[in-house]
Amino acid sequence: MSQQENPVVETAAGAVRGQRGAAGESYRAIPYAAAPSGPGRFAPPVPHPSWSGVRDGTRPSPTAPQPVRDFGRLDMSPYFGPGWVPGTEYLTVDVRTPAADVGNRPVMVFVHGGGFVTGSTRAALYDGSAFARDGVVLVTVNYRLGIPGFLALEGAPDNRGLLDVLAALRWVRDSIAAFGGDPGNVTVFGQSAGATLTGALLATPEAKGLFRRAIVQSGSGTGAFTPEQARRVTSAAAAALGVDPIAAAFADVSDERFLEILPALAGLDLRTATATDPLAGLSPFSLVLPVQPADSLVGDVDLLIGTNAEEGRLYLVPQGKPDDTAGQLGEALFGAGTTRMARAHAEISTGRTYVYSFGYRSTALDGRLGAAHTVELPFVFDLADEPWLHGDTGLLGPDAAPAGLAAEMHAAWVAFAREGKPGWAAYDPQRPEAHRFG
Repeated sequence: MSQQENPVVETAAGAVRGQRGAAGESYRAIPYAAAPSGPGRFAPPVPHPSWSGVRDGTRPSPTAPQPVRDFGRLDMSPYFGPGWVPGTEYLTVDVRTPAADVGNRPVMVFVHGGGFVTGSTRAALYDGSAFARDGVVLVTVNYRLGIPGFLALEGAPDNRGLLDVLAALRWVRDSIAAFGGDPGNVTVFGQSAGATLTGALLATPEAKGLFRRAIVQSGSGTGAFTPEQARRVTSAAAAALGVDPIAAAFADVSDERFLEILPALAGLDLRTATATDPLAGLSPFSLVLPVQPADSLVGDVDLLIGTNAEEGRLYLVPQGKPDDTAGQLGEALFGAGTTRMARAHAEISTGRTYVYSFGYRSTALDGRLGAAHTVELPFVFDLADEPWLHGDTGLLGPDAAPAGLAAEMHAAWVAFAREGKPGWAAYDPQRPEAHRFG
């Protein structure tokens, strides 16, 4: 290809070559931090060394070490991506932009979900073509997962995956103008574990000034483990590995071995005298905080927050389990923590609060999946008509997506990122109502 077809952007660390297509330009696998290998897997992220020449940004990066997750007949590959693609340099971002010029466009930074153990920027659902088409610069972020990302260890900082997201936001602040984005108009948004991380940023003083708005999709403002709960997971992991529960001992263990012991961490009883398990046993990893994010908010950013009407069905229906407890499970995992976060933000923050509820029922798995966890993502990214999301085992099922719903929801996210108003009235704790999609 010619230079015209392969645009080059100069960043602070070096030049990156991308690709130009019908939906704008894409730049992949740009490192925002040094590779977390060996002992560095348990250290805070540090800036990536600069490079000479032009870095290839046309191919996706490796992914964080992660297990394969089974959702029965439901095809979740568009959500999880290809799984673990080995390689140490995976603390990277992908950038999709209308053009790398002086456009000063709104920026959206997406933090993927996956239970704190899976996911990556390579997932097909996170294609940013529709955002670029509508004048937004989209940045998607890889971060450390599982034991390297979230296990509490003496001699290592807690919440290393969250520290990675903070480092990526600093990269956006320093570099996104070169890709046509406005570093003063950044919206960070996430789904599931990524939404819980996004919510935690609202309670992180170091994040102040790095973004103006936040969107929390099916996360929880009360999803963090207490230090006591985290110590139980650490003890179980150390016992399974036969090492001391300290970072220096874990540094000598391979990523493959970390993945091998994950089944030994499943089903741990994390209930304590003061706390229930906020993840209901679905993951042994979460943030580790002495106070829940919903109870420790700082800053003045605008917030858009919501859940799906039948979140819990994702964890029951694909496995053939009875779904009569789906409502309780969804409320425990996402609903209660979302309500608490919305109310706290509306009462404490000077930023505006907007709440939504997503109700479109996927017809996947013989029509039983419903408005489950993750079903809103194709509508947010305006991908709901893609054939790989349909069929009986596809996330959206055999029926066509309802006309106009993806355009409506995607437009609300873009409007919120552009000007802080998704198109409905702000949330009032005295009259708590949510805008309904589908």
